[in-house]
Amino acid sequence: MAKKYSTKGRISRSAGRFGTRYGRKDRKLVADLESRMRAPHVCTKCARPNVKRIGTGIWKCSKCGHTFAGGTYIPATSVGKNLLRTMKNALEAQ
Repeated sequence: MAKKYSTKGRISRSAGRFGTRYGRKDRKLVADLESRMRAPHVCTKCARPNVKRIGTGIWKCSKCGHTFAGGTYIPATSVGKNLLRTMKNALEAQ
């Protein structure tokens, strides 16, 4: 018969390395942030989901080699998206 494992500690996900330190809410926030950071992101140049974080705010596509600056934990921030939308609307208004 196979050994049954308990689900104790599964909630903390990647933040399980902190053990019982820092509190449940902070560990959950870190786990959410790390899961978003490590998720596949789409390259703006070749449109493939191969973008990886190589440093703080530096992202690189492993397919086409395109390196660009973005947010600290996700490549496209909400401020950047708003700026692109504003620029697009301004160009269309001309």
